[in-house]
Amino acid sequence: MARSPIDLPRMQNQPRPRVPAARGPSLVPLDGEAPPPKPRKRLIRQYDLVERVKKYNPNTKEELLDRAYVYAMKAHGEQKRASGDPYISHPLEVAAILTELKLDDATIAAALLHDTIEDTDATRSEIDRLFGHEIGLLVEGLTKLKRLDLVSKEAKQAENLRKLLLAIADDVRVLLIKLADRLHNMRTLQYQPPESRRRTADETLEIYAPLAGRMGMQEMRDELEDLAFRELNPDAYKVVAERLETLAERSSGWITEIEQQLAKKLSDRGIAAEVSGRRKRAYSIWRKMERKAVGFEQLSDIFGFRVVVGNLAECYQALGIVHTSWPVVPGRFKDYISTPKQNDYRSIHTTVIGPGKQRVELQIRTREMQQIAEYGIAAHALYKDDVGSPTEMLSRESSAYAWLRRTIELLAEGSDPEEFLEHTKLELFHDQVFAFTPKGKLIALPRGATPIDFAYAVHTDVGNMAIGAKINGKIGPLSSPLQNGDEVQILTSKAQTSPPAAWEAIVVTGKARDAIRRATRDAVRHQYSGLGRRMVERLCERAKIEYSDEKLQGALPRLARASIDDVMSAVGRGEMKASDVARAMYPDYKDERVTQIAPKPESGWFGLKFGRALKFKVPAEGDAAIPIRGINTDLPVRFATKGGAVPGDRIVGIMTPGEGITIYPIHSEALKQFEDEPERWLDVRWDIDDKAPQRFPAQLTVQSVNEPGTLAQIAQVIAEHDGNIDNIRMTRQSPDFTELTIDLEVYNLKHLTSIISQLRAKKVVAIAERVNG
Repeated sequence: MARSPIDLPRMQNQPRPRVPAARGPSLVPLDGEAPPPKPRKRLIRQYDLVERVKKYNPNTKEELLDRAYVYAMKAHGEQKRASGDPYISHPLEVAAILTELKLDDATIAAALLHDTIEDTDATRSEIDRLFGHEIGLLVEGLTKLKRLDLVSKEAKQAENLRKLLLAIADDVRVLLIKLADRLHNMRTLQYQPPESRRRTADETLEIYAPLAGRMGMQEMRDELEDLAFRELNPDAYKVVAERLETLAERSSGWITEIEQQLAKKLSDRGIAAEVSGRRKRAYSIWRKMERKAVGFEQLSDIFGFRVVVGNLAECYQALGIVHTSWPVVPGRFKDYISTPKQNDYRSIHTTVIGPGKQRVELQIRTREMQQIAEYGIAAHALYKDDVGSPTEMLSRESSAYAWLRRTIELLAEGSDPEEFLEHTKLELFHDQVFAFTPKGKLIALPRGATPIDFAYAVHTDVGNMAIGAKINGKIGPLSSPLQNGDEVQILTSKAQTSPPAAWEAIVVTGKARDAIRRATRDAVRHQYSGLGRRMVERLCERAKIEYSDEKLQGALPRLARASIDDVMSAVGRGEMKASDVARAMYPDYKDERVTQIAPKPESGWFGLKFGRALKFKVPAEGDAAIPIRGINTDLPVRFATKGGAVPGDRIVGIMTPGEGITIYPIHSEALKQFEDEPERWLDVRWDIDDKAPQRFPAQLTVQSVNEPGTLAQIAQVIAEHDGNIDNIRMTRQSPDFTELTIDLEVYNLKHLTSIISQLRAKKVVAIAERVNG
């Protein structure tokens, strides 16, 4: 079969439950196969809608539904859909979809009104006045943000999604209406322009279908996926659907035989079960082919069977009967009853070698489990009295909704719109793996999650302080994917307060990624704030003026900053001058930079050899200079990329806005480019801790004889003298000589000089000298 060039997103491979059909050879569709496009039918009428509600709720407020219908019809007036139908047909169909979920009157009324604020002259206050605050909130939650002044479509999509999710956190019925709205739009997608169809299908496959799946609403997810698949990849959809149909016709007798044998074996043991054969759907088949890189003929689990029994005990009795009747396929057993999925899905999955040596997949569950598997959160009786609000009730009864609220709380904490959208997709797309803490607490994570994800799932502070992990009692890498049943112990250290930024590329959960980004931003901000504070304090010390946080607090309005930390961070980033801060505290302050021409070297002043004076003072011992200890400190410090700098060098700092301080030796030729920018020069000094020695970067150029073993001798000299080679670049200068540029790390200038001296003593070395950047 030809592979499609479209790379569809990969999502959860969850079971696709459906209410069992009548017994017989006909197959119940499985896993999202959408029916072929239906011919346009007559518009549903208002009284039809009311009758649908009355079937499951005899006490429905018919007058409320009538008023909502009349108001929506008048508000939409002469508006037409792309199909040419009156616009009112859309809210009526959305409401009809929700009656299949047996939802309450307020939800049905809000479905009728859901587009009025967005697409007509109706206002929220008017909806509140006519229909009450509850319905007004639902309609407002479904209304897209208008006049978004954002650059990209992704940002607009993200902001609207953020608004929708926050509304869902307040009332789950917003989600149910939105999903029904999207389902009807997808059913009528063929009337839209091609670009709009593709954009809508992409969004459905990336966000709304997995969101329905996360809420356990598999029926809705299945249809949304297949409708989107048919639009995005019509050729693949057609090929897979045709092959499925052909296979179903050829296998109908075999399906009936297995149904009958299963039902009889269970009945003989006193278990009254509904057994139905089913086949996987087009999108599910395609997704598995893509994921496993196999052809259609290589799939062995296209058909499956559902066994629905009366109670929990019968589930396990039925499992025992099946396992003692046919051989079990190893590794294909999952018990989602004892360990439910996050979307509340509960069922037993197993695979056996059945009649005719055919591989048979089975799902065993109770009727209550079947209802939740089919309708998800909507299966909870939202219309019952005396249970509080639907959101309060679901918070108690539905772990799926509890997961959604936790996710929304995390996502609502901030970050830019595109980042928010990325996190949302990360949380929606993954299947699950279950791991345990040493105390037995179950942690559900996406497939492919690492111990770092596990740590952040336990607590953000645990993730930030993690330094290692024990997996099933053995030390394992933090990047290793977790497996079902792993026991994970996170090793922490209070010395680590911020996680490495590189972790962001390892984790798969939105929570972990967001926490790492936030911690990284906070750490960088702390570094710049610390640098800014030192710059301001030392300027005040030189100027003989007093600095205090109280003094600066009163000057914040003049600096247009909200907090002292904001001011210090701006100074550290080079966005604000330390002298501006001093002037805000002391309006009479004048920046006194000394300029001296042709200084004497011993005077403490220096000029560059380029023939121009430099407006900078080399800090003398005890001067108010910024102490430099190394790279891994609380200051944003780096060293000159060419030549580096080591303790023993006289150094100067150059401020680069947004990047921090770059440290140069005062003899570096690179300083010439900053001659005319005295405001960027900073007083810095070495602050070395002898108890915790660090290596610093330096660069050597070595001309060596081109013969075997030369490089080994040079490397041996550096290693024997405790130097560390970071990088080597080799250039052939002539047939007899090669030039090496060596980036290495040393403790100080004396250490560097010793290594150079030992290199020069080697016969294979013609020249060895330090690079003067």
